[in-house]
Amino acid sequence: MSNQGEPAPSLRVALAGVGAAASVWPWVFRGKRGNFWLRMTLASGALALFAVRTRPQLRRETITVKDVEAGIVSAGGLYAIFQVGDRMARRIMPAGAEEIEQIYRFRTLASRPVIAALLVGVIAPSEELFWRGLVQESCARRFGRTAGAIAAAAAYGLVHLGSGNLTLTGAASVAGGYWGGQYALHPRLGPLLVSHILWDIWIFLVQPTPGGQRLA
Repeated sequence: MSNQGEPAPSLRVALAGVGAAASVWPWVFRGKRGNFWLRMTLASGALALFAVRTRPQLRRETITVKDVEAGIVSAGGLYAIFQVGDRMARRIMPAGAEEIEQIYRFRTLASRPVIAALLVGVIAPSEELFWRGLVQESCARRFGRTAGAIAAAAAYGLVHLGSGNLTLTGAASVAGGYWGGQYALHPRLGPLLVSHILWDIWIFLVQPTPGGQRLA
């Protein structure tokens, strides 16, 4: 993705989107459990629509064969990090084990095909369009690639405080920093879209970290 000749996305507008995300994330994670996937889909999809409307170039994003290859490697790397992180959270965080299991209980609230369809079709790509395609790009244009990546990852993690789950907040911060670092080095969304989709499916439905295997 080239940024040459593209008007810089408004940092003020992007921050307004972050504020909206922070306001709805408690509703997403603390609302009635049975409707979690509906709420997550609506919230993520709304953020993606906001990003695309604010930065129309996002509509032209494509995924190449090289993007798929890079995305597979990226997803594998993040999965390895989370395998270590799961074990560390259980030892370091007072409520780490219970909070990890709380996260994985969401996969019992709908059938696996439905969850997979929502993750692939809406949730994972929507998060990349909003957090990297709009928020990080806006921060990078204002503060530079490195500082922009740090700022966007911090915002992504802080928004998850609304879930009331500190382990989830830490996990989101790690994932946001991981994908944000890749975007800072190579500002294309294609590999990150593939990575995010594959990682969500693999860690949530196919091969969870140890904390989720108890619920399989």
